[in-house]
Amino acid sequence: MIALFSQETIDFLVENRLQNDKAWFGVHKEQYHEFVIAPLISLADELSSVLLDIDDKLICSPKVGGSVSRIWRDTRFSKDKSLFRDIMWCMFVREKNTGLPEFFFVISPDSFLYGCGYYSAGTASMESIRRLILSGDKDFNTALSTYENQEIFQLEGDLYKKSRYPDMPEHLRNWLDRKTICFLRKSTDFDLLYSDELSATVAEGYKILAPIYNFLIKAEENIKN
Repeated sequence: MIALFSQETIDFLVENRLQNDKAWFGVHKEQYHEFVIAPLISLADELSSVLLDIDDKLICSPKVGGSVSRIWRDTRFSKDKSLFRDIMWCMFVREKNTGLPEFFFVISPDSFLYGCGYYSAGTASMESIRRLILSGDKDFNTALSTYENQEIFQLEGDLYKKSRYPDMPEHLRNWLDRKTICFLRKSTDFDLLYSDELSATVAEGYKILAPIYNFLIKAEENIKN
């Protein structure tokens, strides 16, 4: 194993966003490929076997436009008209652009994060999750136990201002009252980011999250039935 990311990765992301200039990017395209794209492709490739063991339907495509994000921003519907992102990621999902739960790794100038869940869950997804929780579903109980018996990942997602289930126990309301849901570890441990232990650490995290991911997929499959 070799280190994938370096200080040059972060430096490029910051400077490229500050310059916000096609000509500057063109001159520095070699650094972009060496310090940003090549590490992300390698990481996606190194994680693929673990991910496919969790779900063999996941798309694990170690290339830009596959599992690796593009640095060019789509500014058509955004107030922010800057040309380039300073955040890049790997995404592993069954079908792109369908709102399904995914595994992810994200790198930014001040931190990195990884985990699984929804980028933005649809109403049908959250209602299906709630139905399973309220029914005492065994796969939810496994997911809940998995979450409560680890200290790496945090349950995230916007909460309703007022609980929709005030009579339920707090540990269940923590799931039930979410508008969307994901489980992530955010870190500023750049020593880890720049080390040869990164991919193994992320892979072990994905393994921990597997029962939670399986529960989310069950909720999605129940929508279709």
